[in-house]
Amino acid sequence: MKTIQFNSRGKNVGKMEVINQTETTAELNICGDIVSDDWEKWCDDDTCPSDISNFLKNLDGVEEINLHINSGGGSVFGGIAICNMLKQHKAKITTHIDGIAASIASVIACAGDKIIMPSNGTFMMHKPSNGYCLTSMNADELRKDANILDSCQKAILQSYMTKVKDGVTEEQVNNLINEETWLIGDEVADYFDFEMEQSVQAVACTSGYFDRYKNAPKDLLVDEAEDTGIDITELANTVTKQVLATIEAKEKATREETKKEILNGLEHFG
Repeated sequence: MKTIQFNSRGKNVGKMEVINQTETTAELNICGDIVSDDWEKWCDDDTCPSDISNFLKNLDGVEEINLHINSGGGSVFGGIAICNMLKQHKAKITTHIDGIAASIASVIACAGDKIIMPSNGTFMMHKPSNGYCLTSMNADELRKDANILDSCQKAILQSYMTKVKDGVTEEQVNNLINEETWLIGDEVADYFDFEMEQSVQAVACTSGYFDRYKNAPKDLLVDEAEDTGIDITELANTVTKQVLATIEAKEKATREETKKEILNGLEHFG
C-alpha cells in the first residue's frame, strides 16, 4: 500500500491511502515498478500516472511534498507523465532516494526541487528500450520505434540536465545514459546537484526490471531472488526437468503410435 500523509482526516484515494500528518505537507512513496495504466500492475506497490493524478487532486493547501523513491523503473511514458505532473504542482517537492532510483524512476526523482540521496543509495541511467512479445515488426516499423526511443531519450536527458552541477555538459550526461551507468552514493555528486546524507536503512527494492538491465550489479540480482524467496538455481533445474519429461513423454507416445501403425500394416499382409 502506498502511504500518502496529508491531513488530520484519513481518506482513500484509489490505491493510495491518505493518513495523518499536517495541513501543509504531504508524503508520497513510490516503491514499486512504474507502469502506464492500472491494469498493468502486478502488485499494489506499482505506480501509474492516474495514481499520482488522484493524489495531487487531494492536496488543497499543501505547500510541501516529500517524495520517497525506491524503485527499479518501468514504463518510460508512464514515468515521464508522473515526472511532469509533479513538476507542474505548486508545492515544493523534496525527493528522498531511500534505496534506489533506477531507469525512469531516476527521472521521476528529478521532479524534486531538492533531491536528497544517502551515501549507500543507487542512481541508474540508461537508454530507453522497447520490449516485444507475440508480435513481429518490419524494418519501417522498427525504424519508427527507434525514432520514438530517440525522442524519449532527449526528454530524459532534459530532465537530468535540470539537476546537473555547473560545468557538466549534455554530452557527458548523454554518455552516461548510453553506457547504462549505475552511480552509488557520492559518485552521483560528481554530476548532479544532489544533497548527500549518511547511509540509511531502506526496505529492499524488488522489481521486474532488474534482470533486463545489462549492467545491473550482481548483488542486486541476488537480493531480488532472496527477497522473493525464490532459489533461481533450483527453479531452473525444476523447469529443465519438467521440459525434458514433457519431451520424453511426447517421444514415447510417438514411438508407440509408430509401432502400432507398423503392426497394423503387418496384419494386412499376414
